[in-house]
Amino acid sequence: MTTPASATAVLRSIDDLRGPAGRLEALLNGGPPDAPYAVLACHPHPLGGGTMHNKVIYHAMKTFHGYGLPVLRFNFRGAGLSEGEHDDGRGERDDVRAALEWLDREFRLPILFVGFSFGANVGLKACCGDPRVRGLVALGLPVHAEGRDYRYSFLPGCTQPKLFVSGSEDQYGPVLQVEAIVRTAAPPAELAWVPGANHFFVGKLGEMQQAIGVWIETHFGDLKARRSAEL
Repeated sequence: MTTPASATAVLRSIDDLRGPAGRLEALLNGGPPDAPYAVLACHPHPLGGGTMHNKVIYHAMKTFHGYGLPVLRFNFRGAGLSEGEHDDGRGERDDVRAALEWLDREFRLPILFVGFSFGANVGLKACCGDPRVRGLVALGLPVHAEGRDYRYSFLPGCTQPKLFVSGSEDQYGPVLQVEAIVRTAAPPAELAWVPGANHFFVGKLGEMQQAIGVWIETHFGDLKARRSAEL
C-alpha cells in the first residue's frame, strides 16, 4: 500500500548543496521511500525579490509533493542566504546543475523540473537534454521583463515532455509571443493558458496547480494513484 503523501511531509534544511559560487540555501519537502521521481523547483528573478519562498513556486511544490514526490527548492546565488553574487542567468545555470547533482546523489531517481519566470528560463536551459530529467514545467515563461529579454533558441532540441503554463494577461509573456516560442519547441510540448491570470497568477494559483496536475497524470500515469486527497 502506498504511503500517503501527507504522512511524509517532512521539511528540512539542506546544508550540503554547493555550487561554483559557494553554498546554496535549500529546503527539501520529503517524500515516501517508494517515490518514483524527485523534483527540482526554481524561483523567479532574485533582483525582483524572488526566492524559494515565492508563492508560485511554493504552490507548484505543493502540487508535485501531493503526488508523493520529494521536492527540492533552493535560492540562486546571492539570494537569501546563498553565497555568491547574481550573474544574470549565466552562473545560475550552474546552480541548477549543482542542484540536479545533489538530487541525483541523494535519491538516484529520475527528476522532474518546475520553474517560474526567471527560474523557468534558467532551468530549461540547464535541464533540456539532461537524461536525468524526464519532464519540464515552465510557469509564467518570460519574454521581456524589466528591461531583460529572454531567449529560447534551445527549445527545438529539447525533446523531454514539456508543459508551459501562463496567464492570458501575463505582462511579461504576451500570448502571441509565448505561443510563437512554444511552437518552436520539440514535441511533446503543451501550452496551458490560465484565463485572466497575470504573470504571478494572483487569484489563479489553483488553476495553475490544476494544469500541472493534468499534465502529470497524462505523461506520468504511474503517479495518478499516488495523488494526495489534499490536491
